[in-house]
Amino acid sequence: MNELELIERLTQKLPRRKTTPVGPGDDCAVLDLGMPGEFLLFKTDATVEGVHFLPGTLPEKIGHKALARALSDIAAMGGTPLSALVSLGLPPKFEVEYLEGLYAGMTGLGSRHEVDIVGGETTANPDGLWIVIALVGSVPREHCLLRSGAKVGDALFVTGELGGSIAGKHLDFEPRLEQARWLAKNFPISAMIDLSDGLASDLRHVLKASHVGASLLSKAIPISAAAHAKARAESAAKTPLLAALTDGEDFELLFTLGSASAVKLLDAWKQQFPALRLSCIGKINSEPGLKLQDKNGVREFGATGYAHFK
Repeated sequence: MNELELIERLTQKLPRRKTTPVGPGDDCAVLDLGMPGEFLLFKTDATVEGVHFLPGTLPEKIGHKALARALSDIAAMGGTPLSALVSLGLPPKFEVEYLEGLYAGMTGLGSRHEVDIVGGETTANPDGLWIVIALVGSVPREHCLLRSGAKVGDALFVTGELGGSIAGKHLDFEPRLEQARWLAKNFPISAMIDLSDGLASDLRHVLKASHVGASLLSKAIPISAAAHAKARAESAAKTPLLAALTDGEDFELLFTLGSASAVKLLDAWKQQFPALRLSCIGKINSEPGLKLQDKNGVREFGATGYAHFK
């Protein structure tokens, strides 16, 4: 049973009140608690030793990543993060100075995005360190972005460059909060998701939620220098293109927009965010599935990104 099948199995019979317009299945839960003009966003994320970081990783980088993962999900909804709770599972022998480093990483990032850490929990865990972030945020009701709004004919966009995050980006990425809010405010974005498990996997979440298909143009995929370097250095490594399509933890934004607004967006983006690349990589189709177009034609693309359970 894979991760998505497990989530569906566990959540299919969960009750939902009218105050929860969006529950399991998107980047955040959306709560309607009567805030004038706004929804509350609610997110939790776990960062686990041996899965998301290796022993020996600097604690400041682990703390940064733990909070950044949750912030990236708030970004994917077009929201603004507010406050976080931090729960720690601690191995039998831990050093207080190490944990202070974790918190330094979290508070450094939190300060830049005006996120307060307001409490949490600690418990013993004999199998290693884990950090769980519970995060709340807000989003204007008219700007709340979901995975389920992609429409046939929409253009597909992605921020930044993809692949090779294991070289370091997975520990020090910056969540695209400012960019997502700007997009939601200035353009009719139809769907958005952050790339945590890889472009191929996360795009399929959008396609499933929106009941559409997509085609990608291989030459338009923005491939990182790290993906190229890994391919050159390791004979068994993925090709750079495959890495960009399937490597996890890029934490860029993937979104859809009506094709009539595509050129206007690209022009405005260059003015607003000149240091961050934005690429139009394909389009939304009515035919289900994910296709890749390259110099040899169009073919079904079956590869996926990172899977927690196989």
